[in-house]
Amino acid sequence: MTKWTAANLPDLSGRTVIVTGASAGIGLVTARELARVGAHVVLAVRDIQKGEAVASEMTGSTEVRQLDISNLASVRAYAEAWTGDIDILINNAGIMDVPLSRTADGLESILATNYIGPRLLTTLLLPHVTGRVVTVSSQLHRFGHLHLDDLNWTTREYKTGDAYAESKLMGALFSLELQRRLIAEGSSVRSMIAHPGIAPTKLAPRNPLNRLPFLINGVEDGALPTLFAATEDIPGNSYVGPGGPGGISGFPKIGRASKAARDMDAAAKLWAATEDLLVRV
Repeated sequence: MTKWTAANLPDLSGRTVIVTGASAGIGLVTARELARVGAHVVLAVRDIQKGEAVASEMTGSTEVRQLDISNLASVRAYAEAWTGDIDILINNAGIMDVPLSRTADGLESILATNYIGPRLLTTLLLPHVTGRVVTVSSQLHRFGHLHLDDLNWTTREYKTGDAYAESKLMGALFSLELQRRLIAEGSSVRSMIAHPGIAPTKLAPRNPLNRLPFLINGVEDGALPTLFAATEDIPGNSYVGPGGPGGISGFPKIGRASKAARDMDAAAKLWAATEDLLVRV
């Protein structure tokens, strides 16, 4: 297996990168490493004080801006305030393993954080994006099932694991449809998918595999697929993750998303259903 690490990152001087959820875990490592190699990194975080604290320990050019990705008004305000080019947009923020709750917009919280917010942010910022969009997914998208008639969990029995897997499937389908639209428009911007395998972050503190560190990636290695997808010259809609058995750990490589995540018809229908939902909330 090719040992691609953060040492392989190119010089990103003069580039601007947005990383959502950059105050902890994989997002923090992603932001830190991109700033280290010269990028101006904007940490888009819900907690400004926490963001400023971690940014102060990074080497390079950083900036902290407030963004609650689960709140549509916050997403719209962030996008409206943006000026200038964005070379790389990394949709990293996410939640999992939480009980049923709804945001101020009436959205199920995992759906809002992992899919609807990033989707809205991307489409609003897309006129500024010059390079690529990276959507952080999960191997658990393979267990997701798309429910176009009930995206917002209003009629189904809620199961947090199902909500997470479905949200990550939706993120992958969004990348697929976004790439199709970019190509149709003749745009050079590329949409990518990255997943960290299994890394011991605060996102899933109760994962039993966290007790078996020799089987999983550390947080540092868990950020490598995102860094690879953000900077390597690879095809649009590449699915990048650890290259070890089961995609759980190892150095990053291009793999293959599930058959459901490669369904062009489902991706187009999800795009339309999401637009309809955004009109109603």
